[in-house]
Amino acid sequence: MRRIFLGFLLGLALPAAPAFARKVTVEEVSLEQVQALMTAGKASSVALTRAYLDRIAAMDRKGPGLRSVIAVNPQALAQAKALDDERRAGRIRGPLHGVPVLIKDNIETADAMATTAGSLALKDNITRRDAPVVARLRAAGAVILGKTNLSEWANIRSSHAMSGWSAVGGLVRNPYAIDRTACGSSSGSGAAVAASFAAAAVGTETDGSVVCPSSINGLVGLKPSIGLVSRTHVVPISHSQDTPGPMARSVRDVAILFSAMVGADPADPATAGAVLRDYAAGLSVSALSGVRVAVLRPEGMSADLVARYDAALAVLKTAGAVLVEVKAPKLDGIGDAEFMVLKTELKTDLDAYLATTPPAVTARTLDQLIAFNRAHAADEMPFFAQEIFEEAAKTRGLGDPAYKAARTKSLRQASEAIDGMLRSAGAALLVEPTYAGAWLSDPVYGDQYNGPSSSELPAIAGYPNLTVPMGLVKGLPVGLSFIATKNGEAAVLGAGYAYEQRAQARRAPRYLAQADVGAGLEGR
Repeated sequence: MRRIFLGFLLGLALPAAPAFARKVTVEEVSLEQVQALMTAGKASSVALTRAYLDRIAAMDRKGPGLRSVIAVNPQALAQAKALDDERRAGRIRGPLHGVPVLIKDNIETADAMATTAGSLALKDNITRRDAPVVARLRAAGAVILGKTNLSEWANIRSSHAMSGWSAVGGLVRNPYAIDRTACGSSSGSGAAVAASFAAAAVGTETDGSVVCPSSINGLVGLKPSIGLVSRTHVVPISHSQDTPGPMARSVRDVAILFSAMVGADPADPATAGAVLRDYAAGLSVSALSGVRVAVLRPEGMSADLVARYDAALAVLKTAGAVLVEVKAPKLDGIGDAEFMVLKTELKTDLDAYLATTPPAVTARTLDQLIAFNRAHAADEMPFFAQEIFEEAAKTRGLGDPAYKAARTKSLRQASEAIDGMLRSAGAALLVEPTYAGAWLSDPVYGDQYNGPSSSELPAIAGYPNLTVPMGLVKGLPVGLSFIATKNGEAAVLGAGYAYEQRAQARRAPRYLAQADVGAGLEGR
């Protein structure tokens, strides 16, 4: 039934196209190039929007069947036409004017689309309100093209979850190898942008949910500092760690999208100090010249990943960086402390969110969600259970001394670890591999991954983490993380851009049925 509904929306959104519109090519076209096409009069926003919708219709349920888009926006073409009219009248809002973007389906939009977080419990959650981050994108001229699939409840329901699966959207497939994970929880945003269903998308991260799917789908992704982007009207996990983040195929495109996302929101006190700036304006290929960079070599890297990482470090040297190797400190119990924080804040924050949903949403507390899942177990729990939900339901609120101690401990350990590594190197930037390549999607045992991960420390500390493609390992993308202290987005974007322009490491997906595990470092 859900498949039929999406097909109806696609049919509704695709009236007959004029001949010139069918000639618009969007595959591997950057956000900047999309804008240039419109500026030159070679394409309209309507033509580009239709081209993306055509591509989604041909490849997301048909063709490779990526299942990356939960819903297309039935108002997208109307939005595009209005922005074309503005352009003809001489009003250009900025670099996003008329550019279609995708939004993760845990972020509300005022369009006629539900915000489901992938759960059938929220299938009627049509709030008709824009999250402030969406309102800012809309004000900047973006066309809201649709909603992307995700790991249900942003991967916080079960420790045995399969990343990229939701009851509403099914399993997101990796465009580089259909049998591999797209990671999560911003799985659909990652796969969709990699497949050129849009030039850019918005994801969200609590710990890894922007940088992992970006790295594994060959994208640039930025997990911003907490406090720069509003979380209001975003289905929450943790007010301490949640943040929306931009995902695109280049650093400049990420910087453009991010510039429009940043801003203070009175309903989100953490953003009170957010300062508007153009993060794309200062990008320079010389940004790494003479810059000291701390280099972390995490445990668990394969020989192929080590070789790819060494090649990336050589590019940094060529860019003028001074590399200083550092050791990661021992952090006893930080994972358990973080988990305590997330479970406690999940109950408090999710209950508060659900209380604001329309009356059609009948599950209005975490306890009621648990009951809903039990009543609809065949659809909601065919692969994994909800033990994290059940543990969260037993937590004792934000006043619990154990919660407060866990938050103090995890925040102190994470921030001191990053600060200490930077201080020991006399550096302002830290680099390490983001993740290894994509693992097999496994509906029986869930995610099976034991490799390196850059996400935990900056996620807990609230620091920025930018991942940039550093090439392929056995045909699968891997990323390089640039990490700085709080509000160091300009530094990580500048360094990431300087690296990207020299490395030119990103490769387009080939939609293979299985990973090309015989490929060398460069892939085939």
